[in-house]
Order: sequence, then structure tokens, then C-alpha cells
Amino acid sequence: MRNGKRRGGQPVGRGRIPWPCIAAAGAFPLAVLAAGTEAQQPTPTFSRDVAPILQASCQECHRPEDIGPMSLLTYEEARPWTALIRDRVERRVMPPWHINRTMGIQEFANDISLTDAEIATIIAWVDGGAPEGDPADLPPPVERPDPDKWALEDEMGPPDLVVRSTPYTVVANGQDQWWTPAIPFGGLEAETWIRAAEFKPAFPLGKKVVHHGHATLSLEEGDGGRGTNVALARYGVGKSWEIFPESTGVRIPAGPGEVHFNLHYFPIGEEVDDDVVEVGLWFYPEGEAPELASVGEQRFLIDGTSATGPRARDLIIPPHGTLTLEGTHVLDRPAVIHSFRPHMHMRGTGMTLEVLFPDGRRELLSHVDKYDHNWQISYQYAEHVKPVLPAGTVLLLHSLFDNTANNPINPDPDQWVGFGARGVDEMSHAWIGITYLDQDEYDRLIATRGLALPETAGG
Repeated sequence: MRNGKRRGGQPVGRGRIPWPCIAAAGAFPLAVLAAGTEAQQPTPTFSRDVAPILQASCQECHRPEDIGPMSLLTYEEARPWTALIRDRVERRVMPPWHINRTMGIQEFANDISLTDAEIATIIAWVDGGAPEGDPADLPPPVERPDPDKWALEDEMGPPDLVVRSTPYTVVANGQDQWWTPAIPFGGLEAETWIRAAEFKPAFPLGKKVVHHGHATLSLEEGDGGRGTNVALARYGVGKSWEIFPESTGVRIPAGPGEVHFNLHYFPIGEEVDDDVVEVGLWFYPEGEAPELASVGEQRFLIDGTSATGPRARDLIIPPHGTLTLEGTHVLDRPAVIHSFRPHMHMRGTGMTLEVLFPDGRRELLSHVDKYDHNWQISYQYAEHVKPVLPAGTVLLLHSLFDNTANNPINPDPDQWVGFGARGVDEMSHAWIGITYLDQDEYDRLIATRGLALPETAGG
């Protein structure tokens, strides 16, 4: 699966906080200019050097009425914010990308982070007085689609099916709110496969109040006469759509049922009347079935669970304290991992995904070390580096929490924090994009990659 950055833009964000940024990272040292060469380097200008960077990585959100707190389309709009831009860029707070850059997989299909050279250019521009330069050097304006249009429409045409939630009014001020309507679904006449899905809050205010959400199809009868649940789309600030890899899709059996929405809203200081969320689905052609059946994003818990005890009995953080949790999940089938999306709340600061192979080898896949609940980014692995895992592999997940004053989005370090659905409570799980394989599919994929088959335990 891939999602997140569209061409020339970054993921959808939200506008309920003064500056939609990630938790402050430690200063990232950058050599803006080599020692002894400052006089030889011309000061970057907005028109020639900075505007192309803003077009590619910032303006998708920083434009009128969108989720960015200010527009950065022109020099006049950007000039008052230069000190803030420098700070956020130097500390890699903006654009939001929370993966540790020194460990694990570093090739992603949706990487929106700035390069060292781009950061150095912006810092040098601000330190040099933020000159405008010659307006003739400006790149042509980017023609962006209507923000209320489907993001995938230019690439894939209009959706084959659109499902809408029933209206919900979000109050101006208050705590988290949830809306969980069930929408009758008449059913498809034949088995159908999803190629892509998009979760579209209404523009502009719905986009600002919907923090995350899910749409699940519950069929009255599925395989073997039992009820079947199909994850149609999942949304978080930073993840609004996904296209499944070639020859991979999500299966929808024929038959009627209901679409269950689970929408998490947060007020923004003004009432949002009758908000409606839409989910668009793009299908494989009629009668065409992809080779691989994906489950999309699957939730893997990182808190204590048992058949007899309550969930998250180990998730309790004392005032001014920290917590580390570990979750383990054994794959009973081979699988390929497409993406990794941590989910915690305001005290969550980091999450690590590792794998323990049946032969005892241990490998770190990703470490999100600057997690921020205001963003729900799905890190989409580039196709050629997606982990291909044999049956018996253990997924090792670690989540980190900081309930001290060192956490910049901690609402109150004097409080005990336990499990709960509100942002001021905590959760601990990962959404992992995963496709399970049979042994022949696994062997074929390993051979395609030119990899050796790993030894089994004791082999």
C-alpha cells in the first residue's frame, strides 16, 4: 500500500492546534555553509531557492482555509513567519516525519521530509535577511485540485463506490467526541476487490475536526455462512488514502450488510454543523481478481491482554513518570509488510517495530522516536524494501510514554494516566499494513527479490 504525499504536497493535517507540528526534536546540526566559504556563497532568495521547496513540501497544507495556521503561497505571506519557519525546519518539526533517520528501513514511498540541502537553504535564507529576490525567478504556480475533490481522482478517475456517514454536529468547545453510525449497505452482486480507498472529511471544517476514523463493512453472511467484516478505509491525520500494490487487493464478498463508521472528532473553537465523512472505493475490473489478498491495515496491540482480564491492565503512567510497553505477535503464515503506523495519545513519544526470525535473527524495521498524537502518519515502505517474513516470525513492538513536563504536548504532568479513548487517556497499538501469503507465494516473492530462504528454527 502507499499513501500520504501526493505529487507536490504532503498529507492531510488538522487545524485544532496553533501550529500543527510534531513533538520538538533535538536540534539537528547542519553545516549551512562550509567554513571559510561564506563570502563566496550567494544568499538564497525566496523567489529562486525557497519557493520551490515550499511548493513541493509545504503549500499543500499551508494555503487559504486549509489546515496550516498560515498560508505560504507568496513571499508576502511567508515573510512574517521566517523565524518560526527556520526553527521548525531546523529541528525537523516541519514537514512532519517522525522516523528516526539513523536506524531501520529508510526508503519510503511517501517520505515528505526535507533533505539536508533543503534545510540548509531555508536556514541560510532566513539568516541572510530573507530576501525576496527577483520575482521573475519564481516557479510557475502549482495548479492544485479543488481541496474538496478526491485526492486520487486525477490518477484513478472517480470512485466506483462512495459511502457517506450520517451528519454529526461538532460543538465549538469541549473534549473528544465520537460518532459511530451504521449505514445500510445493499450489497454487491458479485465478489469484488478493492484497488484503492480514500477517506475524505469535508473541506474546510470537517478536515480540521476529524482526527482519525475507520469505515468497516459488516456483511450479514460471509464465507461459510458466518458474518464477515471488511476494513474499507482507515484515516488519520497524515493518512487519507492508500493504493494497494500491483496484483494486491482487499476482497469484498457479495451480499448485503452495514458500513460502520467510527469517527473521532475534536472541537476547534467553532461549531461545525452536520459534518459528513465520505469513503471512496476503487475496484479491480469486474471479474478480475488480484493474486494476493490483503487485509489492509491490521491492528497489533501493545498492551496487556488476556482472555479473562481487562485490556491494557499494564498501561498506567504515574505523574511525572514514564512507561515502556512491549507487545509480541507471532505470524502463523508468511507475510509481507507494507506500512507501519503507530497509534498512541498525548503522552506517547515513540514506537519501535522489530522482527525476530525463526532462526533467531533479530532486525529493527522502524523506530518512530518523535511521535506526536496530532499526526497519524503511515510510513509506507518502498516496494523493493518491504519486509517479507516467513511463518513463525515474531513482531516485537515497543511503545514509549512520557508524562513529564519534558513532553511538549502533555496537557498535565500532575495526572495519573490510564487506558482510554480520549486524547488525555492513553492507548498503545500499531496499525500495520500486511498481506498474508501462502508458502508458494512467499517462496516466489523471496525468489523475485533475489533473497535466500531463511533457515527455520533448528534448521
